[in-house]
Amino acid sequence: MASRSTDGGGYDFIVVGAGSAGCVLANRLSANPANAVLLLEAGGRDWSPWIHVPVGYFKTLHNPNTDWCYKTEPDPGLNGRSIDWPRGKTLGGSSSINGLLYIRGQHEDYDHWRQLGNVGWSAEDVLPYFKRAEDQERGADDYHGVGGPLSVSNMRVHRDVCNAFVDAAEEIGIPRNDDFNGASQEGAGYFQLTSRHGRRCSTAVAYLNPVRGRANLTIATHAHVERLLFDEADGRAVAGIAFKQAGRPAEARLRPGGEVVLSAGAIGSPQILQTSGIGPGDLLQSLEIPVRHALPGVGENLQDHLQIRMIYEVNVPTLNDEINNFFRRMLIGLQYLLFRRGAMAMGASQVCIFARTRPEMATPDIQFHFQPLSADKPGIEMHPFSGITSSVCQLRPESRGSIRIKSPDPAIYPAIRPNYLSTRVDQETAVAGMRMSRALADSRSMSPFVVAERTPGPEAGSDEQLLEAARRISQTIYHPTSTCKMGSDPGAVVDHQLRVHGIKALRVADASIMPTIVSGNTNAPTIMIGEKASDMILEGR
Repeated sequence: MASRSTDGGGYDFIVVGAGSAGCVLANRLSANPANAVLLLEAGGRDWSPWIHVPVGYFKTLHNPNTDWCYKTEPDPGLNGRSIDWPRGKTLGGSSSINGLLYIRGQHEDYDHWRQLGNVGWSAEDVLPYFKRAEDQERGADDYHGVGGPLSVSNMRVHRDVCNAFVDAAEEIGIPRNDDFNGASQEGAGYFQLTSRHGRRCSTAVAYLNPVRGRANLTIATHAHVERLLFDEADGRAVAGIAFKQAGRPAEARLRPGGEVVLSAGAIGSPQILQTSGIGPGDLLQSLEIPVRHALPGVGENLQDHLQIRMIYEVNVPTLNDEINNFFRRMLIGLQYLLFRRGAMAMGASQVCIFARTRPEMATPDIQFHFQPLSADKPGIEMHPFSGITSSVCQLRPESRGSIRIKSPDPAIYPAIRPNYLSTRVDQETAVAGMRMSRALADSRSMSPFVVAERTPGPEAGSDEQLLEAARRISQTIYHPTSTCKMGSDPGAVVDHQLRVHGIKALRVADASIMPTIVSGNTNAPTIMIGEKASDMILEGR
């Protein structure tokens, strides 16, 4: 229910989705007490203790209390498999259930956005927003800030096998890099985490909790947005939001000059636009939804990072041994309770490598996430052997998919079609990444630890066999973007100010606005989008 209410005169800003960007917007837009701000979140409060324990994503993923539990349509590129697509459904959104990994992407990503015509989105333009958000444990410098809401801390857990993986990268010509978010991304080293004193620092913790008591901020949980409301006198001007709160119909209206900001993510934002009559005309007409504004790019241009999890059995204890043993598991819990250290303070991965599959690549085109554990996918049981995971993903896939509603009913999930591995470049990059994983495992540094390759297994030897294995074992790494892309071309949904083309008083501010996916994890860039959007919105008043 709403934790606080304003007067009956409506709101200056209605923010839909209390996720990585939405919590930022709620904080920044309500800083002026004259602004009445409503934040709507379909999930509940972030009460679960597992949300705040870094390794708690094993309990919150695939849990309908905290995860939307989306599934894709059968994907031809994955041999017709339908795979899980977790998305956060609680205050903090996916920042409350993700792996805590703090990666901004390459400077070239944002310069490319600017080259596409998006004024104000170059690397130089967005850096101040990354710095403003950040409270960097290592201190301030040209690339980092201190004193911001979001705590960024060093990895608290180091293991010999993790150190060996970094050494292996150096052996095959990949430089060591202690700061992937500094001057250059390329290299191997340990991730930094969005954590504070061994606890998760979600955007709800960082941005929402400190301002929860503001009289001008209303936070409504269990509020599932159904559609936009429009001005009767101007059918292209948004007037508010229709939603259901705990199953009861409700509405929220804007004050004159107010705005709705969709921050419901790469699935939720295009779904809301489409159910409101904004989107591909043929889709809306086929579902008998009145076309408010034909905008063909809504839900198109979907991009995601596909991870290929290569699993190796090793001859040293890993988290598999500790988690699968009752007494060791109790010791892990005790260590965390007493010292906020140990396995429960870990992020989803420990070591990161950004590398180039071919020397002629201008920048890294693949990323490794290394984990001293193994499972078929996060959130399920560990394997019964001592295992490690060398997960590799292509940073800039050419494949494009879509999000398209199946029904006018907002409660029915849309069709998610990622269209993975649909281009030759994507297929070749997947194979090259798998071969690099094997080169790392075969190095002088790693080979003393590695007993055998368990997945996909040594029988996958040729390029064709490796590609077939990738189709069989790969999973999302939870980075959907670009379904409401920013730009001025016919497929764009928002302009460089994040205003929806052809509609008044409506913006989108989340990962869906990325014209192209960033080269790395998406949480930090989405927080940056929230920071920058808040300034653009306030400057326009």
